[in-house]
Amino acid sequence: MIDWSDEDVMIRDAVRSWVEEKVRPHMDALDAGDLPPYDLIRDLFRTFGMDEMARSSFRKRLEREERAAANGAAGDDGSEPDLASEVSGGGGNASLSILPIVELCKVSPGLVTAMGVSLGLAAGTVMKRGSAEQKRRWGLDLLTMDKVGAWAITEPNSGSDAFGGMQATARRDGDEYVINGSKTFITNGPYADTIVFYCKLDDGRDPRDREILTFVLDRGMPGLEQSKPLRKMGLHSSPTGELFLNDVRAGADRLLTGGGTGAQSGKESARQNFVTERAGVAAMALGVIEECLRLSVDYARKRELWGKPIGDFQLIQLKLAKMEVARLNVQNLVFRHVEMQRKGRTPTLAEASAMKLYAAQAAAEVTQEAVQLFGGNGYMSEYRVEQLARDAKSFQIYAGTDEIQVTHIARDLLSR
Repeated sequence: MIDWSDEDVMIRDAVRSWVEEKVRPHMDALDAGDLPPYDLIRDLFRTFGMDEMARSSFRKRLEREERAAANGAAGDDGSEPDLASEVSGGGGNASLSILPIVELCKVSPGLVTAMGVSLGLAAGTVMKRGSAEQKRRWGLDLLTMDKVGAWAITEPNSGSDAFGGMQATARRDGDEYVINGSKTFITNGPYADTIVFYCKLDDGRDPRDREILTFVLDRGMPGLEQSKPLRKMGLHSSPTGELFLNDVRAGADRLLTGGGTGAQSGKESARQNFVTERAGVAAMALGVIEECLRLSVDYARKRELWGKPIGDFQLIQLKLAKMEVARLNVQNLVFRHVEMQRKGRTPTLAEASAMKLYAAQAAAEVTQEAVQLFGGNGYMSEYRVEQLARDAKSFQIYAGTDEIQVTHIARDLLSR
């Protein structure tokens, strides 16, 4: 794949028109954090029939799994559900999952973060690790964005040591579990209807050796508190919050096991979600890079100094050339990911980490160069490159910092 197909271009142009009509007029409110993104995301789903495709794909998936279970076979083929397979009707058109990400990130990367966590992480975990009943109870509403999902693993004292440093616990009490602990930096946390919550089984063993369990919690459960949105550097259109659990009681019907032990199910589901999240950052980075390049080229043509456009100066040309190189490289990563989706192949953790590491760094560098090219205007929010620079920095932090990506890539290379 070296370019978007004619069908892809039609999808891209349709999404681009929707973004121009529905999102750009609200950019200031989104960036100020005054407008939660969820109604806009639902409008996107309705406009392009993504909600109906998700319902159809959901029904077919459950029917297939139930037939397999009745025949005594495994109902799951082991592949990780994603936006392409669950929303675009079975993965026939992977571009329908990628192109909205690219186009939305040109304007508001936070919308993609909010959508991706709810759909790819919260819904993805339920659809991969849940029973048929759990999928019906929570999965479909998340896949259609009728309900907002959060994926809660990060804690104040754990950071990159997500599993080893995890302090949230679940203690068995009869037929139920009593959950205590807190989570931070949780995307959609303030508004989530459904929360996929990771914690450790309190069984008396050393905390670092305990099994990791995954529960599905609902807004309003006694003892569950969801904070107001946190103030942060960028991605203001993606609400981020904290969760506090004080003796929250959850029945076994809320525990996702995926057919394995708690440790196997909890850790493995989180690792698979890291792959999904990290690979998606490349598409987000491409949108940011394309928008910065477009804005920079236009500015370099129009802005004059000493009687001529600044685009005539070689230092400005060098900045533009580096942006184009970054665009081509990240676009090729995205094209590769689309081809992998079409062939039903999931990236390894090392591959996803490599994609994220390069794309995140490229987006951060391009946005900083764009601000520099605009000079004083680039520091003003009116010119938008300022917002994109703040938003792009998050790519190097969430879903694992650059340093963690390096570790995962190197470990894979050294283990071969």
